[in-house]
Amino acid sequence: MLRDGRRTGRIYKTVIDRERKGDYLGKTIQVVPHITDEIKRRMLREDEKDEQLDFVITEVGGTIGDIESAPFMEAIRQLRWQLGRNAVCVHLTYVPYLKAADELKTKPTQHSVKELQSMGIQPDILVLRTERHLDDHLRMKVASFCNVDLECVVQSEDMPSIYEVPVSMQKQGLDAAILRKIGIPVGETPEMKAWHDFLDKQRNAKREVHIGLVGKYDLQDAYKSIRESLNLAGIYNDVKAKLHFVNSEEITQENVGEKLEDLAGIVICPGFGTRGIEGKIIAAEYTRTHDIPTFGICLGMQMMVIEFARNVLGYKDANSREMDEKTPHNVIDIMEEQKNITQMGGTMRLGAYDCQLKEGSRVHEAYSKETLIKERHRHRYEFNNAFKKEYEAKGMKCVGINPAADLVEIVEIPEKRWYIGTQFHPEYSSSVLNPHPLFMSFVKACI
Repeated sequence: MLRDGRRTGRIYKTVIDRERKGDYLGKTIQVVPHITDEIKRRMLREDEKDEQLDFVITEVGGTIGDIESAPFMEAIRQLRWQLGRNAVCVHLTYVPYLKAADELKTKPTQHSVKELQSMGIQPDILVLRTERHLDDHLRMKVASFCNVDLECVVQSEDMPSIYEVPVSMQKQGLDAAILRKIGIPVGETPEMKAWHDFLDKQRNAKREVHIGLVGKYDLQDAYKSIRESLNLAGIYNDVKAKLHFVNSEEITQENVGEKLEDLAGIVICPGFGTRGIEGKIIAAEYTRTHDIPTFGICLGMQMMVIEFARNVLGYKDANSREMDEKTPHNVIDIMEEQKNITQMGGTMRLGAYDCQLKEGSRVHEAYSKETLIKERHRHRYEFNNAFKKEYEAKGMKCVGINPAADLVEIVEIPEKRWYIGTQFHPEYSSSVLNPHPLFMSFVKACI
């Protein structure tokens, strides 16, 4: 996805940096052509020419007519002209249902396509988002008003599960329509056996396992990747993962038992800042002392480390430098290379890094006894190695280490049923056909 705040900022920053280096030879920097050229360069993945790619799929978010979308629309128009038949434009629109009139309305779609055409872009395929099934008469109406072939008007109807949508799209011939548009012969329809097997498991999962998400962001889409990773791991373990948000700001020593009762496992969620961290620490203590399967991710792992320092190592003032710069027991400290950086965001430790697993550990078993893994990060603070021996002596083992920097990536308490924290974000690499092994192992422990 190209058009969101962070990625748009990167595009503008890249152009500004190139101007500062003199790449434009003193020319005035303009949205067209400099910003649009950078957008096209990223769409074509010109930094990755060594990759053998058959297709590049780029999603441009937003609404047609948005000011923010204008440079992206112009870049798409230019690419369509440059690539000719090798480019296909798929436009997603909404077909609202008016309950009072018992009628589906196509006017928003017609207007959206008209706006797109005014920018010089004719969509090849329309995907109509709808709550109700669209009959062929309505699809024909959209096709004729929007200059799109009938077979290229595809509906995305509400389904029992989002994972059934690709199957619905395939039944409507979306994949074949795209191939015909770009001149590739249409072969046999793929069976998608692994996908259908997954859907069968999802439909047949009857038993429920209740898992709590301890965090501070009480929003529907908060921790979305973690939620989906847990759901996928549940399905592959033949259960339905029922997720319950527990606001860490509301957790106290007095009510933690009540908040976490009847939950088979707890995920201590990632985040930034001081808000809600004491609740996370209290939750980590409760699950550790009551032997409840616990999975801490990024900041969640750091809260598990702080809790252990306070209540097992005896350092009652233990903390992270992020939360308390003057703490004498900084068991979580800012990374050495980050200490002289004042800017946040892109200066964090980002991307995939190697992690060496300790043989015989629970994570080593979860990863099918692989010894070297690679996981994605997004953070500035790390486990302080000065306290490593004390932790290991008291039972919290450092079982995942970055071999290049000797940074602790994973901690676990082997004597517990499942008590593991990761500095990285495993949810970033969990997918429908390849659920992440740590989520698989965690849900299994919860069951």
